[in-house]
Amino acid sequence: MHFAQYYLDCLSQASYLIGDKTTGRAVLVDPRRDIDDYLHDAEAAGLRIELVVETHIHADFLSGHLELARATGAAIAFGEAAETGFPVRRLRDGERLSLGPDDGEGVTLTVLATPGHTLESICLVIHEHPDDEVPFGVLTGDTLFVGDVGRPDLLSAAGHSAQDMAARLHRSLHTKLLTLPDATRVFPAHGAGSACGRSLSSETSSTIGDQRRFNYALQPMPEADFVRLVTAGQPTAPGYFAHDAALNRDGHPLLEPGPPPALTLDEALEARDRQGAVLLDCRPLAAYTRAHLAGSLHTSLDTRFAEYAGTVVAPGTPIVLLADPGTEQEARLRLARIGYDHVLGHLPDPSAVLDRTPALTRSSHRIRHDELDASPTGASLTGTGPGGVGGAGAGADATGAETAGGGPAAPAHRSPIQLIDVRNPAEYEAGALPGARNIPLAGLPHRIDELDPSRPVVLYCRSGNRSVIAAALLEARGFGDVCDVVGGYEAAGAGVG
Repeated sequence: MHFAQYYLDCLSQASYLIGDKTTGRAVLVDPRRDIDDYLHDAEAAGLRIELVVETHIHADFLSGHLELARATGAAIAFGEAAETGFPVRRLRDGERLSLGPDDGEGVTLTVLATPGHTLESICLVIHEHPDDEVPFGVLTGDTLFVGDVGRPDLLSAAGHSAQDMAARLHRSLHTKLLTLPDATRVFPAHGAGSACGRSLSSETSSTIGDQRRFNYALQPMPEADFVRLVTAGQPTAPGYFAHDAALNRDGHPLLEPGPPPALTLDEALEARDRQGAVLLDCRPLAAYTRAHLAGSLHTSLDTRFAEYAGTVVAPGTPIVLLADPGTEQEARLRLARIGYDHVLGHLPDPSAVLDRTPALTRSSHRIRHDELDASPTGASLTGTGPGGVGGAGAGADATGAETAGGGPAAPAHRSPIQLIDVRNPAEYEAGALPGARNIPLAGLPHRIDELDPSRPVVLYCRSGNRSVIAAALLEARGFGDVCDVVGGYEAAGAGVG
């Protein structure tokens, strides 16, 4: 048997190639849009990809089933309950997919219908030989993760409550997956960092036995308790999820690789002013906070770039990239993985351009945690230098923190502020700064109206990355007095959280 896992760290996404070496027949499960790795490995192993299986209609990335069907002629398969805008093979509960010879020997996949995360969710049990008592493993999609289970709330707006989906998930786990032998290996579609669950492990595989013992959601409990447990504290879904789910269900344009064209500064600004393009700065945080184009948004390529871009940029918005030289093609590809194909071009060497255009350049206002004086009755800021709320604005050092030489010190003062925690609900509930209000980054674009643009805003997250993204969004929406806490809650909360 040939078995390969392809794990994409930047999206916490896994896909799988399974083949029978005796026949050369293979199945690819949950592929991403850029398919060259799969094609290369299949050819090297002497395999023909005959079927592309999606364990469910994904929301967090744009699947590559259409790209693979074009490249290989493979059929596309979903669970029987899937409704799609293109022809698919519908896989029934209990159906066996044989990749071996006609005598029935060889690699076999058995379909398990496991609704809960979505209605059409399936898992695939892999037998290297049909008579093996213990399966080689099970591909669990978004039904079961290492350390967690799939979130049941993404379909609540489609006429199915989170509670109903959670009850279905409980039955799928206990009547299907947990009936497998403990030694069965578990291969999920996502790992730590994915918004498809609440507390996924950084491990990319496990066993049914280990999950039975250590996964909080699989401990013995009544169904009603399970429903309450898995519907509470889920992270806010990024804004692009509904967009990607629709494209994965109805069809999407095929990926067209290649670098984005180079634009001059005047062309980039014209695209912003005439076409409504977003200027998306994807340089490292320290470079962005030191100097950026006024009104630009930010999410760095060294973080969860595509997910954060899909949080602060609405689907379908034209994008101009501000990327370090040589990284623009990577930025375009990573946006394409979530279906953001409308990249108009990129500004070559934006740092050099910013040095030549000081009138269009801004630096981020950042404060240290010891400048933030918070009390349970209301937060306020003690301004002790440039870069704080109401201060003159400082430069930034290599860590993105303010420097001492950014201008004359602002006088000490106390200003009423809006202290906003942009972490996810579970992080906030585990510990937060006194007086802070929780508006997760993924929900901020839709909740900006809850903030008063005439009052200072101070933002913080866990370590200082999401808060800079949030600050850039508020500044682009016209907030003039915004800063964030360097090091986030890890610094301000003495490492707690």
